[in-house]
Amino acid sequence: MSSGGFRASLAVHASCTLGEGATWCARTRRFYWTDIEGARLHRYDPSTGEHVNWSMPERLATFALCADPHHLLLGLATHLAFFDLTTHEMRRIVEVEPELDTRLNDGRCDRQGRFVFGTKHEGADLRAIGGFYRLNRDLSLEKLPLPAPAISNSIGFSPDGATMYFCDSPKREILACDYGADGAIGNVRVFARLRDADGVPDGSTVDAEGGLWNAQWGGGRVVRYGPDGVETERVGVPTSQPSCVALGGPHLGTLYVTTARAELDPASLAAQAGAGAIFVAPSARRGLPEPVFGGQWR
Repeated sequence: MSSGGFRASLAVHASCTLGEGATWCARTRRFYWTDIEGARLHRYDPSTGEHVNWSMPERLATFALCADPHHLLLGLATHLAFFDLTTHEMRRIVEVEPELDTRLNDGRCDRQGRFVFGTKHEGADLRAIGGFYRLNRDLSLEKLPLPAPAISNSIGFSPDGATMYFCDSPKREILACDYGADGAIGNVRVFARLRDADGVPDGSTVDAEGGLWNAQWGGGRVVRYGPDGVETERVGVPTSQPSCVALGGPHLGTLYVTTARAELDPASLAAQAGAGAIFVAPSARRGLPEPVFGGQWR
């Protein structure tokens, strides 16, 4: 696996089968993530070391903070739902692609408070039959005019909200498109191509300077690309499957990285004791507060 100039260190012993959805809540200064295959939502408070988790009714692929800090928007395998962190009550919103052999995968809120997410094919042949969608603040769901993915990932937005990033992981390139405040999409283009022999693009976050940090599954690294798509730095992760990233901490200058144990054989698991854990690394770059979903539980 690749190393690079910096090395992430262990923060939370989690042993997730498929850790994902790295999200820092600037309001509460807590870090959230999901173990997709374990069907559990996790929360970690670095100031106290408290680590709690909630069991989900099905695999939790992605989620978003909400305007109401007591709620999360959940992207479960088959549908979207609200979740009350206090009462643990859920409210189903809408099913997604019920006619296809797919599940939800990556997602992030845009700068207007709408949730943008993609799906992935569940079949072994990984056909590009999924889609990218937007849940609007009025809870209406629309399919976006973007290329169908086999595995959607790397969804993020530039600081001004005018550029959306996304990818179909097996293609080993991250795309960008123009993204209007009114939701209009156009000018799809290649933003960055992976140059290493190993790894595919997974989850991303965008920093205050417009740089995109991407976890590269199978490559043991996180790579930052400047707004021009040129690599500026990388962080080595001591396990081969980093899956998603967030910039958090009191000054949004700590890189949080989720990882996974899925698909590793016994020898690899023995060599990668931290697989499935949460790692952190200091960063000279600062993040942005994670956008929150503007729709309301009602």
